[in-house]
Amino acid sequence: MNTMTRTLVSLTAAAGVAAGGLAGAATATAQPARSAPAAVSTRDAAALAVNNLGLSTTQARYVQCWIKAKWNYKGALDGQLGTQSWKSLQRWLKTHWGYKDDIDGIVGKNTVSALQRDLKKYHGYQGKIDGIAGAKTKAAFKDFAADSKPYC
Repeated sequence: MNTMTRTLVSLTAAAGVAAGGLAGAATATAQPARSAPAAVSTRDAAALAVNNLGLSTTQARYVQCWIKAKWNYKGALDGQLGTQSWKSLQRWLKTHWGYKDDIDGIVGKNTVSALQRDLKKYHGYQGKIDGIAGAKTKAAFKDFAADSKPYC
């Protein structure tokens, strides 16, 4: 009986050490719970979006000066072409360059296509009217910004 008790105690102790060691290892390597990122609605994301289409903040500010003078832009002259800047530009594009989408401040394919029409006529853009803001579109938009400088 004494041998059986010792064997049982030994097995129980060994199991306890093994279980304790594994539990300790699991605790030591456990990652802290991460909080989920705050949900952002599509509308909020659009409001936070800035798309200077390759312009520096100084060049983008020139564009903002122009839209303030010509297209009722009421936002800051901060060189960040965000939603309000693009809404003003979309009003201009809708009036003169065939923009047929919502005035939402989102720089999508239709916004870029309409912008490319102006850039092709007045700012040296030689690419396709494809709604893709590639290197040629961005270069012509820089010319547009340079022409907007006198409004600052």
